Amino acid sequence: MSGSIAAALADSLANDWRLRARESQLPPEGDDWNIWLFLAGRGAGKTWAGANWTNELAESGKARRIALLGSTAADVRDVMIEGPSGILATAPNRCRPTFQPSKRLVEWPNGAVAHAFSADEPDRLRGPQFDFGWCDEVAAWNYGQETLAMFSMGLRLGTHPRAVITTTPRPTKLIKELLARPDVVTTTDSTFANAANLAPQFLEAIKARYEGTRLGRQELNAELLIDVAGALWSQDNLDRYRVNKAPELRRIVVAIDPATTSGEDADETGIVVAGIDANKEAYVLRDLSGRYQPSEWAHVAINAYHEFKADRIVAEVNQGGQMVENTLRVVDPRVSYRGVHASRGKVVRAEPISAVYEQGRVHHVGTFAELEDQMCSFTSDFDRSRAGYSPDRVDAIVWALTELAIAPQVSTAASGLSSATAPYSMLSGPYRSR
Repeated sequence: MSGSIAAALADSLANDWRLRARESQLPPEGDDWNIWLFLAGRGAGKTWAGANWTNELAESGKARRIALLGSTAADVRDVMIEGPSGILATAPNRCRPTFQPSKRLVEWPNGAVAHAFSADEPDRLRGPQFDFGWCDEVAAWNYGQETLAMFSMGLRLGTHPRAVITTTPRPTKLIKELLARPDVVTTTDSTFANAANLAPQFLEAIKARYEGTRLGRQELNAELLIDVAGALWSQDNLDRYRVNKAPELRRIVVAIDPATTSGEDADETGIVVAGIDANKEAYVLRDLSGRYQPSEWAHVAINAYHEFKADRIVAEVNQGGQMVENTLRVVDPRVSYRGVHASRGKVVRAEPISAVYEQGRVHHVGTFAELEDQMCSFTSDFDRSRAGYSPDRVDAIVWALTELAIAPQVSTAASGLSSATAPYSMLSGPYRSR
């Protein structure tokens, strides 16, 4: 065997991703399906599987016009295309594509092309046609149903156009619809199945923090968890009143539930933007929660305050006291601010807001995956020591909607309150303003 032939054979074997893939990471056999749905935990190798199959189809000529769809344009570029497990990193040397960011275009040497699309812009999918598509993290798409519908209408080239969907499971309406379709084949896998390719410190940290929790079962073990018994919110109800765009709003607030510590193991700082319209219906506009240093969360909150032209920042001050206001005013001394002090428990504060959701008077503008997961696991007997986390995103949304003075509609005869005072009286107990 000549040296060139041996080298080519070695390269072929080294780049044969199917030899290294787990069974769950391989596309289904047969022709009686149109969508491969790969539901897997964080770090389970979803991106690697999607990128490798996309490269395989492009190289073989079975896919010539490909759609790459992610939550945002940055996600498509940074994860699906240029990421460490993305298309460029996993492509074999013999057929390595190039990426033109300005055109959102990936092109293989044989002429196959892939166009990048964001789920934030479903209308951009009107017109283009495809014979294959890779959709990543659809459970977190802001306009999931609209985007997938637009994509499906363009998936019409070739003899058997197909798609792969790689995502962490969440019980959204879209995921439930996909699971019910006869032309969808589903494979699942956990984070721990890919332990050989993950840092031991990462595995130890997530096991210590999330093992045995509802969030861990979903994000690590890839379990599709339906509504929690006793939860104050349900995914079905959130989906029912979800909208793509908010109307003109009379008031907008940014609410903060500051963490008392910082670092990888610290609680999150809840930061939620919400507004209310002339009909006294509320709209959740943005969830900016995360783990931040104090100066970081202050910048995030104040940037949102200016971006949305908010009327006020409201922040819980039980732990931080004057420090919270001082931190904000270092960034912007002119910001309109109200500190609130929780004098009753989280559940007591959350229950009236949950009732407003049930009445259909709160709408999420798009999808807020982590916020909604937290809401749908927050029960009337919530105990932080048992749950293993602090519901900081829930706290922030409760403070935001409380500040907007949206409350359950009640019968004035039954409550003994006048119609003019009923909504505000119901809000007087959970907090007092500074």
